Amino acid sequence: MNPPELILVLGDQLTAGKGALKDARPGIDTVVMAEVAEEASYVRHNRHKIVFIFSAMRHFRDELQNAGFEVIYYPYEAGKTSLLDAVHSALQECPAERVRCCKPGEYRLLEAMSEWHLAVPVELVEDDRFLASGDDFADWAKGRKQLRMEYFYRTMRRKYEILIDAQGKPEGENWNYDKQNRKGWRGKDTIPVRPTIEVDNITAEVIALVTEHFPDHPGDLDQFYLGVTAAQAQSQLLWFIDQGLPKFGEYQDAMAEESPWLYHALISAYINTGLLDPLEVCRAVERAWREERCSLAAAEGFIRQILGWREYVRGIYWMTAPSYADRNALDAHRPLPEWFWTGATDMRCLEKALRQSLDLGYGHHIQRLMIIGNFALLAGLQVQQVCEWYLAVYVDAFEWVELPNTLGMALYADGGLMASKPYAASGKYIQRQGDHCASCRYQPAKMTGPGACPYNSLYWHFINRHAEKLGDNPRLGLALNNWRRKDRDDQLAILTWADTELERLVPPVSV
Repeated sequence: MNPPELILVLGDQLTAGKGALKDARPGIDTVVMAEVAEEASYVRHNRHKIVFIFSAMRHFRDELQNAGFEVIYYPYEAGKTSLLDAVHSALQECPAERVRCCKPGEYRLLEAMSEWHLAVPVELVEDDRFLASGDDFADWAKGRKQLRMEYFYRTMRRKYEILIDAQGKPEGENWNYDKQNRKGWRGKDTIPVRPTIEVDNITAEVIALVTEHFPDHPGDLDQFYLGVTAAQAQSQLLWFIDQGLPKFGEYQDAMAEESPWLYHALISAYINTGLLDPLEVCRAVERAWREERCSLAAAEGFIRQILGWREYVRGIYWMTAPSYADRNALDAHRPLPEWFWTGATDMRCLEKALRQSLDLGYGHHIQRLMIIGNFALLAGLQVQQVCEWYLAVYVDAFEWVELPNTLGMALYADGGLMASKPYAASGKYIQRQGDHCASCRYQPAKMTGPGACPYNSLYWHFINRHAEKLGDNPRLGLALNNWRRKDRDDQLAILTWADTELERLVPPVSV
């Protein structure tokens, strides 16, 4: 029999039988878990995120103990306990001859763990909760001039035979039904009422702890809404498939004044922490389509986010780390405005997206990309500051998923490695996708002067200042031609107004 091991389980690795817990032996191996102060505070994490992870960890500890494991658990203690300290302490309590841990999801932490010096060897095992390993992604990327997600996604569909017919072709003959999933919100459909999740004693204790120790972090914990066990996560998935999925496709890009959720699943945090298995989620949604409980466009659009996009951004992250984080292809250096941490702006769509993100730790992809990210892109906000904000604010944000989505997709700071064009848009796009403009003091049809939507002049300011750098991009040809055809006086008026708006909205930092 192999000697006993100490198994370190991180807060985003809460899956029994996978990762470091694969082949783990109850009664022989010991599990160590720690609510680590430095991990909870290295950025200004949303309090929903801290409560969710700490409570999920405590519930997972209890599940492991009920399965016969000895678990050494270190609860949060302000200013104390690093992961290394926790492992050192645990080794003094148990006779392990090796430490085993699943590779962490952030390069920062992997680098730190690779430098640990312990009395016993440390084994870092691959994270088998993902559907494409680093080697899988590298093999796919080898020799390609462009690493477009769409083609990676098709490879993953074939590999796992999801939404594939008996002849090996995509169901419905098309790989992508995105064009059917862009309906704007006009308040004509009924939004389903989401079931509430009871806050048990463990979660209540964690809420009190986080309220005391993280008073300056964002997050309104009176609105805590997350499940903290695999069973609760599964219940949320089943509710979504029954109530949200039928309309998810139509409205996945929509924004509504009356609802932060619309028909979205709200399960990314569960998948990213191990409470839900991504492949099982995809197969459950595929079954719903085969049972005629949703459209093919809805099922495909949802599955693409998990089987395609989630695996793709992780591949990009590990293939380019650590230098990717320093990229700034558009030379964006304006400081992040303080109102990003309060939501205090009179731009209605941006205010709603910011306040929702800060209060709930949640925003769907259009709010993150085309409202908040679009403003950051157009205004030229400093890339690393924006990335740190996204990492801090969202419950489902871990660097492997946050960094490519923010730096590459929202800010185009990787120069087009991920995105085929910058995702820049004017107020007309925002008006088309939601109903915020009706409650806004700004007019989406107005370009300059009092009451003009800032997104409009900022859009053309962005196009103008990057015209040379982006001039060869075929997807921007129409926009560039439209700008060049404008009368010179009109151009100067737009640029002057945009400069005024930038000074107002993104004031320089006082020294």
